[in-house]
Amino acid sequence: MNLQQIRYLREAARRGLNLTQAARVLHTSQPGLSKAIRELEDELGVQVFVRQGKRLTAITDEGREVLAIAERLLTEADNLRAVGRELLGVDAGVLRLAATHTQARYVLPPAVVRLREAYPGVRLQLRQGTPAQIVAMLRAGDADLGLATELLGRVEELESEPLFTWHHCVIAPVGHPLHRARRLGLPELARHPLITYDAQFAGRGGIDAAFAAAGLSPEIVLEAADADVIKAYTALGLGVGIVTEMAMPAGGEGELKRVRAAAPDLFPVNTTRVAYRRGRLLRRYERAFIGWLRPIAPAPARRARRPA
Repeated sequence: MNLQQIRYLREAARRGLNLTQAARVLHTSQPGLSKAIRELEDELGVQVFVRQGKRLTAITDEGREVLAIAERLLTEADNLRAVGRELLGVDAGVLRLAATHTQARYVLPPAVVRLREAYPGVRLQLRQGTPAQIVAMLRAGDADLGLATELLGRVEELESEPLFTWHHCVIAPVGHPLHRARRLGLPELARHPLITYDAQFAGRGGIDAAFAAAGLSPEIVLEAADADVIKAYTALGLGVGIVTEMAMPAGGEGELKRVRAAAPDLFPVNTTRVAYRRGRLLRRYERAFIGWLRPIAPAPARRARRPA
């Protein structure tokens, strides 16, 4: 038994039992991959996969236990290599980062700049997707860190850490009647056509829940995956936009302004999280990168000195 055989086993499961895809990812031949898996099963005395001819069709109950142990073994092997690099002071490698469009566009840039300055030997691979796609990439080992607001904290195989909280804001073109409102509540907002996120993105579930709790069914005329699209169509006058506050400067952007009458707590607070595979030892530059994503806490106010 060796680590290569265990990698073959894991990759076959990760690729949906498609040996052709697994062999391509592992840069080996399909017959060689299949033979290695057979030999490992024979050595273990356990059938991991159900076969129909040369095809894998399912994972046995015993196989699921074997795969869980294989995942832990390979994670610890990666951790050993990471420890070796740390002890040698090697701060180089590839950081594979998966994020939603909003996080990639509005949150990551300052941290990426700091990463390049502090660790020039680290190359970044940025992959964008839905929260569900980010979870899939982390599970499959195709990403080292994942950044999103939804889902990451509810997946058993992943370790996640909260980074920061944020609210949605209401935006409309200059001259829109909402800018003249003294106070904007959900009933008043629901009278206007709305443009906001797709159900999978940027706290959309919280928006829907807030309206539902108030017994309201607003007209959502357009749903999009990112704030830039929402802002573009809001500027055209198609509807009132609801976006993450990080996507709209306090002073507005062009013809678009925040509706000041909308209180920050109009919708539930959201938490952006970073996640990685459970049990995985983070490299030094990964831990530093996570730290740069957190907001800087304000310095405590100095107490005035009493005159002597």
